[in-house]
Amino acid sequence: MPPKQDKEALKAAAKARRAERKAKRGQIFEAFRMQRREDKALLPWMIGAFLLPVAVLLVAGLLLHMQWYLVPLGVLLGALAAMIVFARRVQRNVYSRAEGQPGAAAWALDNLRGRWKVEQAVAGTAHLDAVHRVVGRPGVVLVAEGAPHRVTSLLGQEKKRVARLVGQTPIYDVVVGNEEGQVPLRRLQAHIMKLPRNMSPSQVDALEKRLAALSNRGAALPKGPLPAGAKVRNVQRTIRRR
Repeated sequence: MPPKQDKEALKAAAKARRAERKAKRGQIFEAFRMQRREDKALLPWMIGAFLLPVAVLLVAGLLLHMQWYLVPLGVLLGALAAMIVFARRVQRNVYSRAEGQPGAAAWALDNLRGRWKVEQAVAGTAHLDAVHRVVGRPGVVLVAEGAPHRVTSLLGQEKKRVARLVGQTPIYDVVVGNEEGQVPLRRLQAHIMKLPRNMSPSQVDALEKRLAALSNRGAALPKGPLPAGAKVRNVQRTIRRR
């Protein structure tokens, strides 16, 4: 590439990176504004999280005569702590809004960190109860959401169906909810991430290929929670036609 074109390409790449950073800052600021309107305790918590490490390192610096070194570190740690508090309170607000809506568990599973294969609604009912299948190093994880008296049998049927194909591969079942023995939506990701690693990456690949043979007979749930005011009956009618 000629030097002139090379410089233009570098300038264009730098401009794109600046635009991306600006967009991210705008998204964070908008999220902060929205969260602050709904969460009156956000600012006190963030200010407290910022001041605590600053104060601790300031006192330590005065005692050790190292305040000029420790105070800047305290400021950095305080800013990090404030951002962590902000992120967690936003996350809690998002999960509280999604909780109880059809498709909420599927939305949470789609945001799992790491290498996971998620198949939404591999089994379901016309009432928008559903079982989702997650494949990863723990093995197979079946996640059910919906009315407990319906999803229990639905989950059992899907577990038998999968067991016939995967043999001795571990199968875990999870029911999302707030009753005894269930996993709350906000803890679903952490619950799955803590499962033991029973398989190697190559075994996971082979397992995915075997499970691909299973036909998806589940309900066509939307990806993510239904928006407020959505016509649930219309969705149910679509499912019955399938």
